Amino acid sequence: MGSILTTPGEFAPQLEFFTKPEEIIKGIHRQEWDSWAAFRLRLRAAEISLFTGFDDELLIYPHLRERWRQCGLIPYPHQEATVKRVIGELRGRALLADEVGLGKTIEAGMIIKEYCLRGFAKKILILTPASLCRQWAAELSQKFALYPVLAKADFDWGRYDLVISSLDLAKQEKHRKVIEGLYYDLLVVDEAHKLKNPSTKNWQLVSRIRKKFFLLLTATPLQNDLKELFNLISLLRPGQLGSYRSFRQHFMVDKRTAKNQEELRSLLGRVMIRNKRGPQIKLPRRRVATMPLSLSGEETEFYRQVTGFVKEEYRKGERAAVNRLTLITLQREICSSSFAAATTLFQLSQKASVAEAEKIVTLMELAGEVKENTKMNLVEEILRQTGEEKVIIFTEFLATQRYIHARLKRKGILSLTFDGSMSASKKDFTLGRFRRDPAHRVLICTESGGEGVNLQFCRTMINYDLPWNPMRLEQRIGRIHRLGQTREVYVYNLISRGTIEEHLLNLLLEKVRLFEMVIGDLQRIVNYFAREKSFEARVMGALVAAENERELSRNLERLGDELLSRLARKEEWGVDDLIMAPDDSDRRPQGGGPEDQAEDMGRAPAATADQIR
Repeated sequence: MGSILTTPGEFAPQLEFFTKPEEIIKGIHRQEWDSWAAFRLRLRAAEISLFTGFDDELLIYPHLRERWRQCGLIPYPHQEATVKRVIGELRGRALLADEVGLGKTIEAGMIIKEYCLRGFAKKILILTPASLCRQWAAELSQKFALYPVLAKADFDWGRYDLVISSLDLAKQEKHRKVIEGLYYDLLVVDEAHKLKNPSTKNWQLVSRIRKKFFLLLTATPLQNDLKELFNLISLLRPGQLGSYRSFRQHFMVDKRTAKNQEELRSLLGRVMIRNKRGPQIKLPRRRVATMPLSLSGEETEFYRQVTGFVKEEYRKGERAAVNRLTLITLQREICSSSFAAATTLFQLSQKASVAEAEKIVTLMELAGEVKENTKMNLVEEILRQTGEEKVIIFTEFLATQRYIHARLKRKGILSLTFDGSMSASKKDFTLGRFRRDPAHRVLICTESGGEGVNLQFCRTMINYDLPWNPMRLEQRIGRIHRLGQTREVYVYNLISRGTIEEHLLNLLLEKVRLFEMVIGDLQRIVNYFAREKSFEARVMGALVAAENERELSRNLERLGDELLSRLARKEEWGVDDLIMAPDDSDRRPQGGGPEDQAEDMGRAPAATADQIR
């Protein structure tokens, strides 16, 4: 054949036998046969022609089998089912709403690659938070042989076919105009819950981008208001839920209560896919250890005095010199470290009146008497017993992070810090070093720094302080307890006796049984308290109303009863209620779920607090 491009009639394979090698060599030199590249191209075309539809085997499997073997990726059945459903039934427009840690990025990567192999998508744009851009690029290149460009210059949008950008960069005026002038075969938006408000620049940018296929990724499509869910679905597929006026009349009792649920579930099921932990999605066992410890005399006095100051100011209401959010933060900080609380006290002293400043300075002097925090003794013991194992320490506050880092350095333990103020490149460098450098076995991470980051190469986590929002605690653990984790996960919760922290954990563990709940129920808790006050505000109210420890326990006990009652009635529908079949909505996780966790709740896999003096 003289040409690579041939018609089916011209392509008539013939079988010939050659007995003399020189005839074969002469034929090659004369180019009497197709080149090896042309043969492989023709073979690939023949293979593709055998696929009659999207119900057949996905093209990505034969194409990426060897790459996946090398990188250790084994797609789960729910991921394959999701890809087939998005491409076939949903026609390339879908909201992927899997629970945290179940592989939404992998599903999106499989869909992108499948569309590329079938020739349906070439011009592709991926919008994601800035902190996740490089993570997306690494996932696509390593696992899917897709090599995106991270957008920086104005001409990147038009010059390159596969572009990853942060939403913040893309919505800048000079970039937005260029993007809106292009047509994309596929648009992917990660952390899509940031698109729930149509008055924001994020929502307006995404709505104006011209695209054929469209994927939204978020674990929390429904949080505080059914209108937010309406906005997301309408962005994805305009008209799917009608106008907002008709949606409100037909499907809403109020902003958090749905009616005509079966009909709404049917409509959402045509655009949304949500996979949950269950019998088909098993994760390794999670062992959670509560580590109570006794504060030193100086720490106890400092906690008592700061708590008294917080209560006094909080009860003043609008007459208080300090706003309530700051007081809640201060109370949380005093449970974290004296250094975090001292930082806030100093800032308050700069703005306070003379009389208030004197009180605050007295508290700062008490903070100065606390030279070390008892929690760090327990941290050092856990690190000693875990040997060379990589360990992540979570804290909510930068001052606490700096103290932990300095204390470990004095002990000769090399650690790395990771927080939201770091640039994307520095975050990548830090995570890479933590993963590959055996000398740095500890990563001290803040809440904002750990958002969306995959750390399943590590299996040990220390919660140095506890977030008052139960969903955040689960999201922390989800950084390591997720698909791709192959070992048992150990979680240590450090709790100071005689503090609100101890009472809060008792509420979450014993009353609500936090670690045995599915994430949908956790989200319902958060949603419920968002009606009038946040969950943090309710906890704070229980503290302020109590005159002693016994009253505080009773107040939180009543709060727990209210939670359980609300969950039992299910008046406020969460995303699981609206898109899962009734017989599936209450299923519980297996393999790392409550059956496994319940027997481990109080068992410490390493040090116990009683060992620390």
